[in-house]
Amino acid sequence: MDNTFLSSYGSLSQEVDQNHVERVKREYNWSRTLSLAVKRFADIVFALVAMAVFFIPCVIIAIAIWLEDRHNPIFRQERIGYRGRPFMLYKFRSMRTDAEKDNHPELCQDKDDRCTRIGAFIRSHHLDEFPQLWNVLKGEMSFVGYRPERRFFIDQIMEHNADYERLYALRPGLFSEATLYNGYTDTIEKMLTRLDMDLDYLNNRSLMLDMKIITKTALSIICGKKF
Repeated sequence: MDNTFLSSYGSLSQEVDQNHVERVKREYNWSRTLSLAVKRFADIVFALVAMAVFFIPCVIIAIAIWLEDRHNPIFRQERIGYRGRPFMLYKFRSMRTDAEKDNHPELCQDKDDRCTRIGAFIRSHHLDEFPQLWNVLKGEMSFVGYRPERRFFIDQIMEHNADYERLYALRPGLFSEATLYNGYTDTIEKMLTRLDMDLDYLNNRSLMLDMKIITKTALSIICGKKF
């Protein structure tokens, strides 16, 4: 009798525990889905507002780039983004058109002589990123996330840390906490440091954290801080 009671009690306890676990999972998934929906809605609204506010500065930048060498001011390059899918990233062109004439990927260095005069200025102040508002609007990027990289460099990063693939759960970002504190990555060591910071963002992301990163980045750019 006692054994039967204990067995029944144990089965009931396990069933209650399992039901509790399933309920917590459903609540977590619902909360995460809602958070992602709000984040995507905010991305669309912010992208549209930013396009309207910065339309004239973008036109001025584009004309200045074209006047310097009479070439297309918009630069396109394939990057790897959400769910590991390739997409075309847009930037204002900051380098000569023959910067990678042998098609061998090269990281931009500090005071890189491949940069044009206008390009060096807009790059140092991150103004070359404005066209990525279009990537955000299309859903290929978010306002906040990890910075998307080329497959060539991803392969090098993953030789040191295979956790890079975890970032594919996110849309890459126009703004990144890693970029704010780690600057442009011109070495594999900086890329690995950036990855650690991106993984930390992945594990602790929230809408409040996104707003904090956006605010800090915007203030840094407005104040002319180079990072």
